[in-house]
Amino acid sequence: MALDKELLEILVCPKCKGDLDLGPNEESLNCTACKLKYLVKDDIPIMLVDEALPLE
Repeated sequence: MALDKELLEILVCPKCKGDLDLGPNEESLNCTACKLKYLVKDDIPIMLVDEALPLE
């Protein structure tokens, strides 16, 4: 099950409020401004700054 397109349109980076891009294989939501990626587990985005990983 893919992430809902309407949900993707309203989600923003919790740190900078910038736009998020869907990562490869829908495994993460990426913020290019903050250089952070928020993992998606069981089709649920984990939108916690403390849980974010550096964007490679």
